[in-house]
Amino acid sequence: MPSKKNEKNYRLIYAMLVICLLSLMFLSLFMGRYAVPPKAVVSILLDKILGITADCTAATVVWNIRMPRVLLCVMVGAGLSVAGASFQGIFQNPLVSPDILGVSAGAGFGAALGILLTSGGTGITAVLAFGFGLLSVLCAYTISKIKKMSSPVSLVLAGLIVGFFFNALISLVKLVADTDSQLPAITYWLMGSFANTTFAELAVVGPLIGGATVTLLLLRWRMNILSMGDEEAFSLGIHPRRLRFSIIALATVVTAASVMVSGIIGWVGLIIPNVCRMVVGADHKHLLPAAFFMGGIFLIIIDFIARVATVAEIPIGILTAIAGVPLFIYVYRYSGWGS
Repeated sequence: MPSKKNEKNYRLIYAMLVICLLSLMFLSLFMGRYAVPPKAVVSILLDKILGITADCTAATVVWNIRMPRVLLCVMVGAGLSVAGASFQGIFQNPLVSPDILGVSAGAGFGAALGILLTSGGTGITAVLAFGFGLLSVLCAYTISKIKKMSSPVSLVLAGLIVGFFFNALISLVKLVADTDSQLPAITYWLMGSFANTTFAELAVVGPLIGGATVTLLLLRWRMNILSMGDEEAFSLGIHPRRLRFSIIALATVVTAASVMVSGIIGWVGLIIPNVCRMVVGADHKHLLPAAFFMGGIFLIIIDFIARVATVAEIPIGILTAIAGVPLFIYVYRYSGWGS
């Protein structure tokens, strides 16, 4: 049973993460190519809360452009991190990520197909991305059942097969896409971006990502039991297969919904849970909340760099890979992998 001193340390860590997250969210609202003074940002936010309409350029930039983008960054970063930590817990492998079952590849194919068929229609593209993301995991689950004695390892292998298949289909779509308009749109979308985010998109994906993420957080105690082994879980009144399937389904919804609105953003669900594990330990009671806040912090920082580093906005997927590699090396250096 954790001591009062340890619980106090955890509360301090959570408080620091919350303060850091809120501070970065506020900084992202007034810092950028169009600088808005902090006092003006506070005034704009208060006006919106009180229902006062402001038609100035600063209000449009802060509320209509930056606010939904910042909220989506936090939502996607937190969701992918929690999904990654959940996958790593149920598969008992720190190298598992949210797209291990092919959901990112499936959603990527759905989006590419939507752009090909509708010449960039966002509604159909988003629906196809989400639908094929769910379909890819369903295919992986079905393939894993071919063997009578299936296991979590079988599911991972089936996910790799499905991922390779949908990546091949993405290449096929690129091959037949128009090189002047459709191919650049597909390529840029697959690299990930939060540009042109709207409150309408948040209204669609918010319940999906938020609801699934909160449910995973509520299941974190059961994940601890699941990590003890199936026999121990049975003895404690938990059906391991049903719980594992529920966690996979929830994490898949988070990942598919994230890819649906922001494209493929790698490394977040792989690196952040491992960094959090070094800070708060492997207990899911503390690991998942820490991953929630740290994932949001990480993606806000990455998105800010994407907006201001160069004249043209850098795709998020490129920056997460650039930042993820040294973080991965650091985690590998100080972890017990391979020992």
